Amino acid sequence: MRLLAAIAALTATLLGATAFAEESCPKPVYLTIDTGHMGVAPLIIDVLKRQHVKATFFLANERTQAVGDKAAGTTLDDQWAPWWKALAAEGHDFGSHTWNHVIWRGDEPKGFVLQPTAGPQVGQKLHLSQADYCEELAKPARRFEAMTGRPMRALFRAPGGKTSPALLKAAKACGWQHVPWAAAGFLGDELSSDRYPNRVLLDRALRDVRSGDILLMHLGIWSRQDPWAPAVLEPLIIGLKAKGLCFATLRDHPAYARVGTAPR
Repeated sequence: MRLLAAIAALTATLLGATAFAEESCPKPVYLTIDTGHMGVAPLIIDVLKRQHVKATFFLANERTQAVGDKAAGTTLDDQWAPWWKALAAEGHDFGSHTWNHVIWRGDEPKGFVLQPTAGPQVGQKLHLSQADYCEELAKPARRFEAMTGRPMRALFRAPGGKTSPALLKAAKACGWQHVPWAAAGFLGDELSSDRYPNRVLLDRALRDVRSGDILLMHLGIWSRQDPWAPAVLEPLIIGLKAKGLCFATLRDHPAYARVGTAPR
């Protein structure tokens, strides 16, 4: 009887803690992070750990800087595999960003015109069928599972956020759901640091971000001279928390919580 009573007390405590967590965080925002040059990636993860924030990462095989003991390479190469595995074990969420970071440029009768910013055909205009595009989505998922031992979910973000109804229909037909971002959730790390200094971007986000917004940032942007992260990231998280907002992954988003395992 004492054992049963102890189990019941522990269960009540755990349920109470869960209820408290839900009640104390009724205004979620969803931080999403696309791959990039990775130069600030370890610093970003330090901030997320310090602030107890989980994020959703969208993975493409992009060119990287040399980082610590890692030589220049690509975001999904063997050097970075243990890093992604650790993030998966920590409870972050993951989706596809296409293998070669292919940007939609137009529709065609049998597919799409796409322009990669990664891989051997950088800058070229490619003519891909619907099946080809589905393979671009699936390849990061297969690589993620090989690196981490865990399946990716069937979420994707089109590079640059550029899509068409035909592209989204083709992706849905092969099992993928697209994730855009909120207007206020565009955090601006892709913008010129001369015209949009970090202070301006931080103030704008703290003013405009609202509960339910999906936020967008990157693991390093080549073109920005004054890195947005981690300089803006930690004060942004602290400031949004001070406004009563909290952070969740897309596993908790009403539109994406039920999205299943990525097609292979």
